[in-house]
Amino acid sequence: MAHETRTWFITGSSRGFGRALVKAALDAGDNVAATARKPGQLADFAETYGDRVLALPLDVTDPSAARTAVATAREAFGRIDIVVNNAGYANVAPIETGDDEDFRTQFETNFWGVYNVSKAALPVLREQRGGLIIQFSSMGGRVGGSPGIGSYQAAKFAIDGFSRVLLAETAPFGVKVLVVEPSGFATDWAGASMEVHDIPADYADTVGGMSAIRQSDSVTAGDPVRAAEILVQMSRRDDIPYHLPIGVHSVEGCLQQDEFLLGEDRKWAAVGRSADYSEAYPVAFPPDTVSSSA
Repeated sequence: MAHETRTWFITGSSRGFGRALVKAALDAGDNVAATARKPGQLADFAETYGDRVLALPLDVTDPSAARTAVATAREAFGRIDIVVNNAGYANVAPIETGDDEDFRTQFETNFWGVYNVSKAALPVLREQRGGLIIQFSSMGGRVGGSPGIGSYQAAKFAIDGFSRVLLAETAPFGVKVLVVEPSGFATDWAGASMEVHDIPADYADTVGGMSAIRQSDSVTAGDPVRAAEILVQMSRRDDIPYHLPIGVHSVEGCLQQDEFLLGEDRKWAAVGRSADYSEAYPVAFPPDTVSSSA
């Protein structure tokens, strides 16, 4: 990016990661279009930073609202350099008994919100021939398997797949994509933002465990201010990763998951290859493992 002063477009700016990132970008001398469902919650930024911050209303599930917010931000600042898809939340319920509409509503924000804002920003970034899209995923979007938050983690995995295609399509325009995968941070994600629905007795040991996790130190181990400062520094680099696990639990969990998957792939490689016409067939399967319950 050639400009010394950059312009950010950040969703979910009223609290948590979004609010910390707004402040970090402004403190670094950048401009910020800060969006929220209730932009009045961002009034204190204007008092401190003046016209370098623009508070905009945005429901990310509304495609037309996303287009309007992006256009307004571009008109105000002349360009948009960094788009941050941060808005998101999770409710807790088993997949079997959870409310279908709640599952879909979470997915509307957590995935379709990312889609809507990314798509609205693409014409701007393409015309500029440059920019950075930061997608907030989760440690769960890389490792997965957390009982009770099926909709949230499904959306985060979908963000990864969507963003890989987005990167491939826009790289010729100089657009970069960074998928951020936090573990627990001191935000409201597991607090008032999260609803815990009825958990049947059969799911007490799995989904019920999420309530215990919500009270644990691991949920608040990360400092959102530090994370925001790291991302502002990252936005100024030419060499950035595609994935960024952030927080100790995320870093360690992602490393373990990657090593596990690599081991599985190598274990079954000969079997997988044998499905092609050009390969030897049949091949021996790895030795079977007898479960302890057999």
